[in-house]
Amino acid sequence: MTELVYRDAYLQTTDARVIGETDDGALLVNRTVFYPTSGGQPGDTGAITWPGGTAEVVNTVKAEDQVALVLAEGAERPQEGDQISQQIDWGRRFGHMRVHTALHLLSVVIPLPVTGGSISTEKGRLDFNMPEAPEDKEEIARALNALIASDMPVTDDWITDAELEERPELVKTMSVKPPVGQGRVRLVRIGEGDAQVDLQPCGGTHVARTSEIGRVRIGKIEKKGRQNRRVYLHLDE
Repeated sequence: MTELVYRDAYLQTTDARVIGETDDGALLVNRTVFYPTSGGQPGDTGAITWPGGTAEVVNTVKAEDQVALVLAEGAERPQEGDQISQQIDWGRRFGHMRVHTALHLLSVVIPLPVTGGSISTEKGRLDFNMPEAPEDKEEIARALNALIASDMPVTDDWITDAELEERPELVKTMSVKPPVGQGRVRLVRIGEGDAQVDLQPCGGTHVARTSEIGRVRIGKIEKKGRQNRRVYLHLDE
């Protein structure tokens, strides 16, 4: 199993060892600072270096209980057993962190079941089980920016699979269920004590305080089926 160093979201580099490769030729590593594609968040990109070589990492994916680094086509390759240094594209990662945390807050402002979502460096979207579009898009933006500006801490905690089963209200997503089977599930909390506004299972990367998101604006709200509305969120800086 790959050690998931990216859970320290602000860590940009780490050393690792190549332990093999997938059938598609992606590198398997024993530890990774690269986040693998999952939960609507894209995999990290960046570079790896080793004595005598360097290669661009163009994607990061899951390979069962391991993480695989997808290298640029034609890139040099380290060998199994080689020690490598990993360096993520920090600007891209930080954009994902800002958007991802903002989407958690959007699910607070629009307290409806979530049916899907996606994240990029400058924008994201959530799909809601929302038969009718909201009347005032600007009010959503005002409420969201007020939460962001309140500079709440963003922390994580862990819950057992059994505890999560007893607390189904923590799961906001209808189509994607939290990964279970490992014995515990990570929770992301926004706010603390009586000022806590959100707590939900999530394996993605997030900012440490909501103020790091900066101002956002609400973009299009699209109808996606009889019961669904897609709400776009854009970083406004």
